[in-house]
Amino acid sequence: MNVEYGKPNTAGKVINVIIYIFLILLAAVYLLPLLWVVMTSVKDDKILMISPWAFPEQLMWGNYTFAWTKGHLGGATLNSFIVCVVTLVLSMLIGAMAAFAISRMRWKGSKLMMTYFLTGMMIPVHCVLIPLFTKFAGVKLTNNLVGLIIPYLTFSLPITIFIMTGFFDSIPDELLEAACIDGCTIYKIFATIALPLAKTGFMVTGLMTFVANWNELLLAMVFISDESKKTLPVSLTKFVGPYNTNYAQMFAAIVIAIVPTIVVYCAFANQIVEGLTAGAVKG
Repeated sequence: MNVEYGKPNTAGKVINVIIYIFLILLAAVYLLPLLWVVMTSVKDDKILMISPWAFPEQLMWGNYTFAWTKGHLGGATLNSFIVCVVTLVLSMLIGAMAAFAISRMRWKGSKLMMTYFLTGMMIPVHCVLIPLFTKFAGVKLTNNLVGLIIPYLTFSLPITIFIMTGFFDSIPDELLEAACIDGCTIYKIFATIALPLAKTGFMVTGLMTFVANWNELLLAMVFISDESKKTLPVSLTKFVGPYNTNYAQMFAAIVIAIVPTIVVYCAFANQIVEGLTAGAVKG
């Protein structure tokens, strides 16, 4: 009897070991390229060409100084921060109100409106790039951060509304009915009950919106030509020249650009997983 009961335990241990080995290998696949980029960013460019995989003999911290000053990453980082934060606030505010109206309020066009917003998730930015540029040029929104915020907000709203609708659907009907009986208006229910209960959803959609817009290149490259208004991804392209490229300094600039997103994900990783899981289940 002891042998029979031991077999499943042994098999379970073997499966656990296999799972852990797979997860370690998967982590290595993701982390090793990142570590190589960091290691390359403190190398001399000549040494990098000779031995790209070797550890640096001398740490060239001047690559970061060059990238920040000569590459104008300071102003570009500020521009990206302004655009991303404004887009984040507006998308969370408008998206939450729209999601609450679709999820908890009863009106004839709610399902049609949800379909309309979800259609926006299927439209790639490349399809609307030329019409957007033509319209924005006509109203002088090119070379303007507002001209980036508007399309960023437009493309961020569908996923925000989709996720937030799942969170609002999970709120018990009895809770909202009790609030109505106590005399709460729809605005008070939204502000004091729905928003606090959907806090995790705000965190998920906020992080997704911030990271997506922080890394966006196409719209920023097409709409912005003024050097002082370029965002961080556009400024990174200046490190690649037609005749010469300093790869070590370019990798230093890349590290500067990805540090904010890495910090955000490391700080809120548990909330992202919890939020996506909770928002995917209704009731």
